[in-house]
Amino acid sequence: MKTSGRIASFCILAALAIGIIIFMKKGEDTINSEGYIGRSDISITDGHMTPEALLAFGRLSDPQVSPDGSKVLYGVSYTSANENRSVRNLFICNLDGSDNQQLTESGKSISNARWSSDGKSIAFIMGGQIWTAGITCKNGTWSLRKPKQISEIPNGVGEFKISPDQKKIMYVSYVKSHVKAPSDCYQDLDKATAYTTDDLMYRHWDHTVMEIPHTFIAGFSFGQEEKSLTPEKATDILAGESGLYELPTEPFGGIEQLDWSPDSRYIAYSCRKLEGKKYAFSTNTEIYIYNIETGEASVIDMKGGYDTDPVWSPDGSKIAWISMERDGYEADKQRLMVANIDWTEGTPKVSGITDVTEGFKYNAAGPAWSDDSKEIYFNSLTEGLQGIFVAKGPASWKIERLTEEDRWNDFGTPYHIEKDEEGMTMYTTWCSMDFPTELVAIKCTETGNKYIPVTDENGHILSQLAEHETEARWLETVDGKKMLTWVLYPPQFDPSKTYPAITICLGGPQGTLSQGWSYRWNYRLMAAQGYVVVLPNRRGTTAFGQDWTEQISGDYPGLNMQDYLVAAKTIKAEPYVGKMAACGASYGGYSVYYLCGTHGDVFDAFIAHAGIFNEEHMYMTTEEMWFPNFDNGGLHTAVIDPRVGTPDGPVGPAGDGVTFGGIKQGGSPWSSEPKAVRHYELSPHKLVTKWHTPLMVIHGGMDYRVPVDQGMAAYNAAQMMGVPSRLLIFPDENHWILKPQNALMWHREYFRWLDTWCK
Repeated sequence: MKTSGRIASFCILAALAIGIIIFMKKGEDTINSEGYIGRSDISITDGHMTPEALLAFGRLSDPQVSPDGSKVLYGVSYTSANENRSVRNLFICNLDGSDNQQLTESGKSISNARWSSDGKSIAFIMGGQIWTAGITCKNGTWSLRKPKQISEIPNGVGEFKISPDQKKIMYVSYVKSHVKAPSDCYQDLDKATAYTTDDLMYRHWDHTVMEIPHTFIAGFSFGQEEKSLTPEKATDILAGESGLYELPTEPFGGIEQLDWSPDSRYIAYSCRKLEGKKYAFSTNTEIYIYNIETGEASVIDMKGGYDTDPVWSPDGSKIAWISMERDGYEADKQRLMVANIDWTEGTPKVSGITDVTEGFKYNAAGPAWSDDSKEIYFNSLTEGLQGIFVAKGPASWKIERLTEEDRWNDFGTPYHIEKDEEGMTMYTTWCSMDFPTELVAIKCTETGNKYIPVTDENGHILSQLAEHETEARWLETVDGKKMLTWVLYPPQFDPSKTYPAITICLGGPQGTLSQGWSYRWNYRLMAAQGYVVVLPNRRGTTAFGQDWTEQISGDYPGLNMQDYLVAAKTIKAEPYVGKMAACGASYGGYSVYYLCGTHGDVFDAFIAHAGIFNEEHMYMTTEEMWFPNFDNGGLHTAVIDPRVGTPDGPVGPAGDGVTFGGIKQGGSPWSSEPKAVRHYELSPHKLVTKWHTPLMVIHGGMDYRVPVDQGMAAYNAAQMMGVPSRLLIFPDENHWILKPQNALMWHREYFRWLDTWCK
């Protein structure tokens, strides 16, 4: 069996630039390559990893196997600090990694590259438009012919998927939202910069919602004429809907939220068909089956929370997706669901739904079918590691783990699978705290797994770095439970010496400190600066079962703070640990601010990035209202207000502040729910009179999830309390710091502060 087109990769990378001019390596027709950024030739001194070295790593993403299963096409982003940008180019190699070649050398980025069914062409995005180009191999050298721009979409193209018959294409573009610009109201005010709105959800994370994503369908062929794909020739999937809905759902949804049926006649998609306040207070997305010919959509109505990532089985008999049971809770268990599809009447109808992961303790993600439609591969974070699993069915689904429980790597869902008499080979992505994402082949046999690297994109940098040790400690919490805590030691660690330490406070608040690689909170880099790095998987992390995850909701100031202190005190008691800092972002920043007023003398310095300081202010300035309502003490089940209840999803009485979308809220500052009352009484801003430890505050000026006022208020409070403090603001960044020179500034200031107070 060979599986290629049906199984996607799930690498998470930051795309920093998209361009329009491209140079094709050794092709018959070439155009300008000005601005090309290539692989770094950085030289490392004494094995010492630096922020500059971190920036130099190539970022590999989106592997796509050729139709004949012999080649893999993937992208790598390189970054220039001097130019303050990144550029993504394409690479190609044999499936086993041999004969690796760079396919393009472009001055601008290329993304979303996809093969034609005959393997003779690829389609991709440049400059927000769709292009095609022939791909050839001559004398062992691969090259692209002159690219052809086939789309002319004024609002640009974000992502696309080509239909299995390669006669149609779906692409993501943008339509006007409910938010009004000055020109929408006053034609003469063409230089005004204001906007107006009469409802909620007017911004997402880092941007005002002037436009919202929609998905369009149009005819397609690899031989299509230049700029022949226009809005006039495309159909908006949501054109017949009454509301302004997002497809895919913001802020993080992409083209993975839509999937073609094998016969190219239908599309399964995930959508939250809500607007304004209803949208802001609900996570209720559903899976829809869209008829391309009629434009009609039927719903797989789960009446709960998120339903995402729909994937058709190759035989068209089933749809798999990820589902959360409870509305308003974004960290509910991620169940793997399968709907049987009945075609007896000529159209797809759901004939039964199965929770494949019933009895499975952990979350499922990234579902992908086998070619015979009898198996579903997925990844799952379990006990601090992201492994690969398979659900075997369909008569009676049974789940098996394919990667070892003690393998210290995070794996993506396989993008290609081969089976023969000797066993199975999975081609996937892997990374760890020691190295960034690469491609790997996993040969599974009866005697165990063999891991064979396919790419070595960053070997020239990693080989120059001094090695370090990582330890997994299971610490006992104050209530007698066991908590996984990763500990990284500096290179050439000597237990007879004394080292400073950093305790990392995780964001989320629901997330996991696994073996993932980060370009911001990079723990190998921190260890390389001479720090012992402490990574507690405290209450709220998502890899240890739903009870462990859920405990933090309504208890931000409680047991998880004790978890941090247990980890910090345990490691600080070691004879080789001297001074210790606590650092964290987002909810990790909240944790820092809270610990500032409660830690006693455990920590010697703090750093809070994008942290929540004043919970009351946060509730009334953030945009995703379902989040604080649940986590600040809201109801653990969606309780429908008996005063309202209409089929179209009611909104409660205007101004009552309690009921929106028919769902009774319990996490507001004016709520009488006991957990909410306690939550706001213990907001970090009420503890500033107990602050005495040096504090650095970092925030992005365009952060709309945790507005910049939170960081400024915390810094001002520290200044007024006479606490040594520093404020670092990035006016043009959001919740994350993405621009290369800003990233270097972030790291330099981060370590300067820590070195000042801990060394």
